[in-house]
Amino acid sequence: MIDPAIIPEKAVLIGLITRKQDASRVAEYLDELAFLLDTAGGITAQRFVQRVEIPDSRTFVGSGKLEEIRSYVQENDIDLAVFDDDLSLSQLRNIERVLNCKILDRSSLILDIFARRARTAHAKTQVELAQYEYLLPRLTRMWTHLERQKGGIGLRGPGETEIETDRRIIRDRIALLKRKLIRIDKQKSIQRKNRGSMIRVALVGYTNVGKSTVMNLLSKTNVFAENKLFATLDTTVRKLVIDNLPFLISDTVGFIRKLPHSLVESFKSTMDEVREADMLVHIVDISHPDFEEHIKIVNQTLTDIKADNKPTILAFNKIDAYTYEKKDPDDLTPATKINYSLEDWQKTWMANDTYPSIFISATDKMNITEFRQLLYDEVKKIHVKRYPYNDFLY
Repeated sequence: MIDPAIIPEKAVLIGLITRKQDASRVAEYLDELAFLLDTAGGITAQRFVQRVEIPDSRTFVGSGKLEEIRSYVQENDIDLAVFDDDLSLSQLRNIERVLNCKILDRSSLILDIFARRARTAHAKTQVELAQYEYLLPRLTRMWTHLERQKGGIGLRGPGETEIETDRRIIRDRIALLKRKLIRIDKQKSIQRKNRGSMIRVALVGYTNVGKSTVMNLLSKTNVFAENKLFATLDTTVRKLVIDNLPFLISDTVGFIRKLPHSLVESFKSTMDEVREADMLVHIVDISHPDFEEHIKIVNQTLTDIKADNKPTILAFNKIDAYTYEKKDPDDLTPATKINYSLEDWQKTWMANDTYPSIFISATDKMNITEFRQLLYDEVKKIHVKRYPYNDFLY
């Protein structure tokens, strides 16, 4: 007999076409939402897209579209509905009343994945704090919700305990977790200071771009890497020596569009690893059709956490998986980005004077020697400025 706990939950995904995002952008967002759902252990059964000027204040998608979704949910035995944007408490109540199934928004799904991925006590504490801060303003809805539903996607961690749905107890728990994280952050800060005078390099990038694979390749260690979103939550730091130059390299949690603010705040020590780094290596998945948007999101996140304006290498990974549509010579219409070859992209980015860049494949080990040399050259520039009299190293 099949254990019901391991049967994947079926879900519908819902997004909006608005003045701020067109149909193609919404399709990309829902692709990512489907990947998030897959990472959480669910299956996408159907997608629904509604065109509106602004989200409906009561039902997000409007009553007509919600009725269409309700019919599909009932006829196809759907377990949950996942919305690509955050929902207000009133929207959650109204939607749940109509659909009569579990309702998640993008933030709650991401929080669920973080709860699943957390391994160390530190990561679990960070995720638990973020979950409680997300839960508190939605407490009334979550309590009635949990009376009917036990377990499953979106209900891991604190959502599964009944007594802690009391507001006072949750506020006390939040205060306790914050104090605990302050102590952990102080310990992490001391650890960073005790690493000595070596240059510190942080790998950053959108989630699932191959940071951990690059880390394993460079440091010859076995950091967990998987083709899933947020495979890495805990920062891993390794000593790396290229030629005769030692430095520290760290693998950090991946960024994503619409990352819940509570997670950014909870993962302060992880963000501090990026903030206090001397140099960044921004890993980019060039095989992803929306990689330029990912670069913008990562750069904006770095600005938000005050970690921009650092020396940075742009490493375009997964060139082995890159594909493009070769333009017909007889086609006189202007070429678009889907017609760009890898060589075209290399000319574009390598001609950019802002950051040095390189194109690699961590899985196929393509251009890794050149990557290590570029890393050596950029770290050496920082080392020479900081320790001008240590020229015996070179």
